[in-house]
Amino acid sequence: MVTSPRASRFVLAGACVAIFALLVGALGSRFGVWTFFVGFYFLFAGILVALICAVWGIAALIFLRGKDRDQGRASFGYGTILSALVLAFMFVQFMDASRLPPIHDISTDRQDPPEFDHLIAVRGTTSNDLTYTEDDGLQQALAYPGINTLRTERDLNGSFDRVLAVVETMGWEVVNIDRGAGVVESTATTFWFGFKDDVVIRLRHDNGMTLIDLRSVSRVGMSDLGANANRIAHFLEEFDS
Repeated sequence: MVTSPRASRFVLAGACVAIFALLVGALGSRFGVWTFFVGFYFLFAGILVALICAVWGIAALIFLRGKDRDQGRASFGYGTILSALVLAFMFVQFMDASRLPPIHDISTDRQDPPEFDHLIAVRGTTSNDLTYTEDDGLQQALAYPGINTLRTERDLNGSFDRVLAVVETMGWEVVNIDRGAGVVESTATTFWFGFKDDVVIRLRHDNGMTLIDLRSVSRVGMSDLGANANRIAHFLEEFDS
């Protein structure tokens, strides 16, 4: 029966499997056990299992009768709650993706974005293109109007030292340091799935001020779910803190 004690244990176990699939899929990709695509298969499988268990659990709780009510209520209840949490978490991710523009290249200077040098070879030919288009700039301006060039009264050397300190604090992998050109290139790796986003920082002198511009670009994917903009905003906050 759909409401039998055995079914209740199945719903609870299924919810645990859904959570496990999400975690294993993401972390397996993060540590190179399999590709991002395999990780996404785990993700979709977890969502499907959670949906089945949530619907089954809700239906069972509604129709439980007699002895089955006492024997199965707890397992159905816990399984339904865990499944609902998985679905709620993924729904939030979906809503974030739907409200944010499908861009993955963010720059504080939309007219003259910093250019990559050493990281071009590291990214390889299969990564996203590094052309910052006019459309990228328009979509970024609408979605992230607060991402702009940082102006500081620190001199170039002091600003460069501070940039390196913040990069270290944020845990980015430094690829290139060119103090003469005022350029720092680094790579940030996300915890979930281990996506790599490349960051170039450019420093210039302007009328007694130092201008600091950042550009953060995802290697794969169309939409970054706001990760690059959040990374730049965090850096700017850290620099001034």
